[in-house]
Amino acid sequence: MTEALLGFGAIFLLAVMRVPLAFAMGLVGICGMGLTRGWGPAMASTSQVVYETGFAYTLSVIPLFILMGNFVARAGLAHELFQAAYAFVGHVRGGLAHATVAACAGFGAICGSSIATAATMSKVAYPSMRRLGYSESLSTGVMAAGGTLGIMIPPSTIMVIYGIVTQTNIGQLFAAGVIPGALTASLLMAGIAVITARDPEHAPPGERTPWPDRWRALRGIWGVVVLVVVVLGGIYGGFFTATEGAGFGAFGAFLFALLRGRLSLRVVLEVLVESARTTAMLFTLLIAATIFANFVNFTSMPSDLKDLITQSGLSPTMVVVSMMAIYVVLGTVMEELTMVLLTIPLFFPIVTSMGFDPVWFGVLIVMIVQIGLISPPVGMNLFVINALLPGVGLRNIFKGCWPFVLVMVFVLGLLIAFPQLSLWLPSLMR
Repeated sequence: MTEALLGFGAIFLLAVMRVPLAFAMGLVGICGMGLTRGWGPAMASTSQVVYETGFAYTLSVIPLFILMGNFVARAGLAHELFQAAYAFVGHVRGGLAHATVAACAGFGAICGSSIATAATMSKVAYPSMRRLGYSESLSTGVMAAGGTLGIMIPPSTIMVIYGIVTQTNIGQLFAAGVIPGALTASLLMAGIAVITARDPEHAPPGERTPWPDRWRALRGIWGVVVLVVVVLGGIYGGFFTATEGAGFGAFGAFLFALLRGRLSLRVVLEVLVESARTTAMLFTLLIAATIFANFVNFTSMPSDLKDLITQSGLSPTMVVVSMMAIYVVLGTVMEELTMVLLTIPLFFPIVTSMGFDPVWFGVLIVMIVQIGLISPPVGMNLFVINALLPGVGLRNIFKGCWPFVLVMVFVLGLLIAFPQLSLWLPSLMR
């Protein structure tokens, strides 16, 4: 166990020295394997990990879903989603904020990325909220929190990575995220209602949209409905795998963007380069995390932790609650994906050994990532919004996100207390 603890300490030391965490994990994993097993086996293991990760068919789902999200963003479907949501709820107090959350949920169902969802909605929703006099704290807090729905509502890049790392069925993970995603969106809207009821100046009501205009707005989102039905319906129905569904989704998003006249050769090249860059980043993290996980698994740390927990006398549920508390704290100081990849080799074997469903634990992990994405001081969504809206200070963004952090912690508690919220839909697929 000492070797593994020294490895974690070395990673944090390198992180403090501003070494990218992917390189830090890979370097520590290789050196740890070299010092404990010999440099020959360490090099052989590293080359095998790089080869198997690069040529793994199941991993092709990642670039395909990223490509689909980028084409969807270029097609302008986010604007139609926002307009449709606003047509139905824009007249109530905080209506634009409610519409933003609903649009984030819809966009998340065809995107799979939290950062992309938050970035897109900051361009679509923020101008309208500022024009109506919404406060900066509420506007940015809603966009940051709503953006996290992009990784809970399937398809989700985080779920794909978790499924691949832990060998958990990706289709069941997608199904498990539907109810928690809808529940999170509903409670975020409830939070908006409470905030605007306590301080009406945060969000004045807008104009009521006539019913004929509402139906016209709904017709504008038919592309979103088609993509969701084809991709998720095909996966849940067993017509094709998650990888094949991602391929259909990417091609469908390309057709929508093309038919809307949003694509040129230059735009297509930009989408491909952006998708390749994001994919390279994720694959680098995966490879580095796998190398480090191999080193940790070679040490006695996983078995020692199991024995320690067994002897602690804590109930299995309290063990999971303790893990989630550790994650919430880590999420305030670490990048979320790296945090998950770094800790899964330790926590996942413990969770499964206690008899918990890996699908349920995957949903908890995604919820933890959602919380981390909007937790100051290093929440990625907060900095994305700050970069896209330079006139808005980080202080206002931090202030606006805290109520929604509390909402998500409450949702996390519900998911722990009632596992069937996550497991009912996957049970229908087994």
